[in-house]
Amino acid sequence: MQTDRNLLNSALLARRQTAVARGVGQAHEIFIKNARNAEFWDVEGRRYIDFAGGIAVLNTGHLHPKVIDAVKAQLDQYTHTCFQVVAYEPYVEVCERLNSLAPGNFAKKSLLLTTGAEAVENAIKIARAYTKRPGVIAFTGGYHGRTNFTLGLTGKVAPYKVGFGPFPGEVFHALFPNALHGVSVADALHSVELIFKNDVEPERVAAFILEPVQGEGGFYVAPPEFISGLKTLADRHGILLIADEVQTGAGRTGTWFASEQWPVAPDLITTAKSLAGGFPLSGVVGRADVMDAPAAGGLGGTYAGSPVACAAALAVMEIFAKENLLTRSQDMGALLVRALKDLATKTPSIGDVRALGAMVAIELFEEGDVQRPDAALTKKVVAEAARRGLILLSCGTYGNVIRILVPLTASDALLEEGLAILAESFAAQA
Repeated sequence: MQTDRNLLNSALLARRQTAVARGVGQAHEIFIKNARNAEFWDVEGRRYIDFAGGIAVLNTGHLHPKVIDAVKAQLDQYTHTCFQVVAYEPYVEVCERLNSLAPGNFAKKSLLLTTGAEAVENAIKIARAYTKRPGVIAFTGGYHGRTNFTLGLTGKVAPYKVGFGPFPGEVFHALFPNALHGVSVADALHSVELIFKNDVEPERVAAFILEPVQGEGGFYVAPPEFISGLKTLADRHGILLIADEVQTGAGRTGTWFASEQWPVAPDLITTAKSLAGGFPLSGVVGRADVMDAPAAGGLGGTYAGSPVACAAALAVMEIFAKENLLTRSQDMGALLVRALKDLATKTPSIGDVRALGAMVAIELFEEGDVQRPDAALTKKVVAEAARRGLILLSCGTYGNVIRILVPLTASDALLEEGLAILAESFAAQA
């Protein structure tokens, strides 16, 4: 009976390998059947606790009833017009809500799109249109998407950039501060100055773009003093500051936007992932004068701001308000950090525990030596956890970081169950 059950996942995997391009990766050889909140069941009926959340897409959980009800109601009205042809109110309301949520004491406007990469590309287009400059400075370890231009911005080669060049010009990479790995705030800011000296004059730079917490790069948090220093450079040279909040946005870090916790407001913010509770929607929100720089017709997209996704996003925003999910994000992060720090005292390979809100990670090293990242152990722990019913994801430049992006709607009991599985998975490697 067990053999027959196992054939279901393996048979689907065989079909996948025949039909789907090799370049589309898959972290776990599992096929989902159904899901609820922070749990799902595979085609063989096995239950899993979901600590991945669709890579930060499911802050409100799988199939939140209010999201599903909103989508069903929208399906009975209309599903598509192309906003640039015939407009619809949900798009406008989402923009109004984003404008009110974004930090900064200035007038704001928004643009809706479909994917995170699309939002990032449009943010750069807007910055270039406003400044009339071509250059962009991104940061090592940053991840900004899979299109050719956003890969150019991305500061991590494998697996995203391998074999896909050449990438667009006028993109430069400065150091991202990382005290754990010996890069100070002063080092990072100096690296920007070196770019100005060696690569491009600041008068040709349109924008700095960075993640408040690096996602694929390893969940490193941008220090407030670095943001202040970067903003000083930006203001000195007329450069815009873009916060890429595709992964940090929609409440993951304890505020709707992580940049609300910055000492200064960014000029533009990109958002996607959890914005619409699992439906494809992204956006750019920022200073109204900057957002209005492109001429009419210069922004948009056939499916950009889908009315179905807009309905889902409005429901997500309502859920956050009524279920106090921003507070829940902070409390959840504190619970996870306490448990993981306790685990670290018993597990020498865990060299660091870090978080901003409920965006939480642990970094693994051989015998705790920060000069020896342990990607092999990371891979083994993630695989062992899946065998025991817990879905995790790894990340980091060296592949040695385990990240936690569990839905904010998960109960403490489920978190504790998942954390127990994680501890067991480490113990199994001893």
